[in-house]
Amino acid sequence: MNAASDPVVPLLARLARLAECARSEGFACINARHEHGVRSVDVPRPQLAILLQGSKRVQCDGQALQMQPGDVLLVTRACRMDVVNVPDPHSGLYRTVIVPLCAEVLAAARGLWQETLPPAGGAVASVALAPLGEELVRWQDALAEGRYAEARLSLAALVLDLCRRGHGALLLPPLPSLASELRARVAAQPARDWQSRDFEQAFGLSGATLRRRLAEENTGLRELVADARLAQAMELLYTTRLPLKSVAARVGYRSVGSFSRRFRARYQLDPALIGNAARAAA
Repeated sequence: MNAASDPVVPLLARLARLAECARSEGFACINARHEHGVRSVDVPRPQLAILLQGSKRVQCDGQALQMQPGDVLLVTRACRMDVVNVPDPHSGLYRTVIVPLCAEVLAAARGLWQETLPPAGGAVASVALAPLGEELVRWQDALAEGRYAEARLSLAALVLDLCRRGHGALLLPPLPSLASELRARVAAQPARDWQSRDFEQAFGLSGATLRRRLAEENTGLRELVADARLAQAMELLYTTRLPLKSVAARVGYRSVGSFSRRFRARYQLDPALIGNAARAAA
């Protein structure tokens, strides 16, 4: 089927309007102009990644996915993955729209589901965009008009459809995790000088209990804070045009050199390779 008759083409063009702004309510646009791979990326919650331009390779939990425009990366639960993003050879741009499936959307879907629980499926999957198009367009229109309740309902309907297609993990409530709650706090204020006492007071725990519970979740406080800051930095690098110095400062690093070393050590990727080429000189 040629591009002129492919029904996905106009859908991609419509959804590409979301990428005209760097950030917006309810979604994020990922742009890159260099091929790059990122190791061990933490995805903390379910989401959809709609590939608009370029190609994407994903490895997670023994799965290997190859994706092109018209494919959607579905993440059904928190996971860690390796990713390679490749710009389109004609436009020189890699572009993806990330649609988080927030707690309210997933709770609504669980409340509406009245059937036998479907198979959980994998943590990640490549799904076709076309069958999701109707609800995604409704979601896009509702966002554009500021009708956020309707936007969430469209995503809940989309979740139900995905569950019927064998991705039942979306209906499973997340396991309680102290580490995830701490990461969320750090993500909200990544530049803050977080100390153990801040979390001890917030959660009513002694220092020893905090360390023990995090050890049971195979992490430590210093590692957790650093990971949360670097994850926020990656989001800023992908979704804004901020120079490295500003990104580093926003996540609590005074030195660009120190930030870049930590970022490379964590993700095996030079942060200057993300986004526009001009950033490397900023």
